[in-house]
Amino acid sequence: MDPYKLLLAVTGLALIGATWLPHLLKRHPVTFPMIYVTLGIVLYALPLQLPDPDPFEYRLATERLTELVVLVALVGAGLRLDTPFGWRRWSVTWRLLAITMPLCILAAAWLGQLLLGLSLASALLLGAVLAPTDPVLASDVQVGGPDEGREDAVRFGLTSEAGLNDGLAFPFVWLAIAVAALTSGTAEPHWFAAWLWRDVAWRVVGGVLVGWLVGYGLMWLIFRTRSQHSLSRTSDGLAALAITLFVYGVAELCHVYGFLAVFVAAVVIRQHERSHRYHGTLNLFAEQCERLLTALLLILLGGTVAIGVLGPLQLVDIAFSLAFVLLVRPLAGALALVRSPLAGRERWMVSLFGIRGMGSFYYLAFALNHGQFDQHPRLWAIVTLVVLLSIALHGMFATGAMARLDLWRARRGRRRHKVRAY
Repeated sequence: MDPYKLLLAVTGLALIGATWLPHLLKRHPVTFPMIYVTLGIVLYALPLQLPDPDPFEYRLATERLTELVVLVALVGAGLRLDTPFGWRRWSVTWRLLAITMPLCILAAAWLGQLLLGLSLASALLLGAVLAPTDPVLASDVQVGGPDEGREDAVRFGLTSEAGLNDGLAFPFVWLAIAVAALTSGTAEPHWFAAWLWRDVAWRVVGGVLVGWLVGYGLMWLIFRTRSQHSLSRTSDGLAALAITLFVYGVAELCHVYGFLAVFVAAVVIRQHERSHRYHGTLNLFAEQCERLLTALLLILLGGTVAIGVLGPLQLVDIAFSLAFVLLVRPLAGALALVRSPLAGRERWMVSLFGIRGMGSFYYLAFALNHGQFDQHPRLWAIVTLVVLLSIALHGMFATGAMARLDLWRARRGRRRHKVRAY
């Protein structure tokens, strides 16, 4: 078969599924990512001439593709948030970022050295790449579209956490790269001080500032210009992609964290003209782009499994992956939410559904392209297994768990209404 025409057919199949499957599977314990990973495994197990999915052979392409899908997902996550920004209103988010994420990094790094026998640099990298939750694969536990009324404390917490920790994991990735350079004798002088002021302080604060400033300027261009040709009058969702690329490009040119800037810019745009229908248009286009890219990357992820990316796994690696998904994240999340405004059931829902995904692959590819790490095939296998476990376990239980939580809330609301009536 002609490889080009076969690629067209597979891409068309991916697009058809990306369009229909999320709607068809809404009430079933099978998700769009589960089906597409399986499809990728099947396609690459057949003697077909498909693009090589080897992440080591095509390191830069892997980094760029995963980078793009995370960027589009971050814009969509920011545009969907109905809750206005505020320190108290976002208290659950701050708890998850300040407590849960560092605890997950420390636990994974500690287990990486103690249990897996990794070097300090590789263990730190493993913790850093597994720290961010994923806005790409977690649609079942995230908020709905703008002003759709499908936003509650659990969905908001998980969405806002995923939007911000995809940028805040970067300093820890740079720390792992710096430690690897120190081990190899190529570290810069005063490397730790440089990491603190450049990779932590400047790039985090700069990312927030660039996102806010550029986001505010774009908000004014979209909504506040009085011209009859204002963007908000065009109903053209292409602006969502323009926002993504422009904000990210400006941030990276300023040497600050583009992921953080993109999410902040999307939140700033969402905070103004909150009831305007153009937010829905932007979100729809971002969601469609995200689904297309995600479908293709999930097929490639299945392809990496088919060609043996899980080969370096050891029994202890499987134990680590299960422990991270089933114990480390839930316990770290529960600890962060002690005495939070959430009810007990809501706390456990937020703690349990910290899904790992494309962001972890991006950070791992980025680190391997910028530093020297031992046992990197094994690292890739562990991260792949964690993501597959997240897709499978969360995919099977998320829909039912969220439905039961909504039902519990409705019953509690009716009971409170009866108490007030008496």
